[in-house]
Amino acid sequence: MFAALRHYNYRIWFAAALVGNVGTWMQRVAQDWLVLTILTSNSGTAVGIVTALQFLPALVLSPMAGLLADRMNRRKLVIITQASMGLSALVLGMLVLTGHAQLWQVYILALSLGVASAFDGPARQTVVAELVPAERLANAVSLNAASFNAARLIGPGVAGLLIAAVGPGWVFIINAVSFAATIVALWKMRTAELTVLPRASREKGQIRQAVRYIRARGDIVVIMAVVFVASMLGLNFQLTSAMMATETFAKGAGEYGVLGSILAIGSLSGALLAARRKQPRVRLVVGAAFGFAVSMGVMAAMPTYLTYALMCIPVGFFSLTMLTSANGAIQTTTAPQMRGRVMSLYLMVLLGATPLGSPVVGWIGEHWGARWSIWIGAIATGVAAIIALIWTQRRWHYRIVLTRKMRPFLQVTYPQLQVATVSGRLS
Repeated sequence: MFAALRHYNYRIWFAAALVGNVGTWMQRVAQDWLVLTILTSNSGTAVGIVTALQFLPALVLSPMAGLLADRMNRRKLVIITQASMGLSALVLGMLVLTGHAQLWQVYILALSLGVASAFDGPARQTVVAELVPAERLANAVSLNAASFNAARLIGPGVAGLLIAAVGPGWVFIINAVSFAATIVALWKMRTAELTVLPRASREKGQIRQAVRYIRARGDIVVIMAVVFVASMLGLNFQLTSAMMATETFAKGAGEYGVLGSILAIGSLSGALLAARRKQPRVRLVVGAAFGFAVSMGVMAAMPTYLTYALMCIPVGFFSLTMLTSANGAIQTTTAPQMRGRVMSLYLMVLLGATPLGSPVVGWIGEHWGARWSIWIGAIATGVAAIIALIWTQRRWHYRIVLTRKMRPFLQVTYPQLQVATVSGRLS
């Protein structure tokens, strides 16, 4: 399960990423709380706009960012983007601490953070392939997700306590400092132990080349379609949890932060389970998306804060199983010189869908109630998973068999492949 951690470069990357991710999750909670309760009067729309501005650049800049990740030294590119994001957090923290923060300033800083994140994402995703051998890449990707969600387990709860104790300003300052961990780790790596990957040459039409590559890969198209719907309307946990905590259950900052930590319990479990798989597959992505939709629908109907919080665990589990499997399936099956561009387009789908959906989700929560802001995502993701299941079954002609006599109890078989194998042996 922890095979990638045997490699020195990945170990220090993992530790630094954990520190940085804790800071990032703390900022997400503090930023939403700042907008929702200090700069506005519980405006879900304003929170949605901030979220949209933070992720909108990924929709526009990801293809160029992926191309840079394929051409440039990825470690140097990550150092630049991490420093830029740390500066944005520092400026926001100073504005809040000095009492000069206004909503329009938060909008601008969220946009600047989004620009840096758009270039950071593809480089961070692909730099992992330099830290471990190819056979450990799927494990490293899953452990990255585990690190992200271990931070998710810690960050929101700590942020909630800090907000209640000293206000959100210091949370932004702490996040600014946390970016130094990743920068130091990248400088301290043993270059002799890095895996040398081919880089893309400079030529025209390289982004179109990546688009054609994806269109020719039905498995990647299905993954991106399912993730797009889930990200657009379902993966808005900070927004929906803030509305549920404050409006439906009348709770404060501490209880809101706890919801994120409980969600991360399931997310961490999903990431660690995915780490045991050597090769994630499309069927796992689709199945996890359906489980995510069902559990999210049940969570929205919970009558009390406690039962809602408990349902965050299966929601986190299925969401991270879906996302980690999607990431691993794409990374491990894409050619190294194409990986940055393909991953950038995947991240464009994953992160760029959020600006399209978060204002809608915020508007629904504000006008129809917080529960419907979750139900709309559950319905949309469930429909997308069912359509993907039907499409893949017709394309690849597999059968799903439920058995009680042997493990795994749920098995997927490919009759045509089995017949072809038997025929080849007989010939």
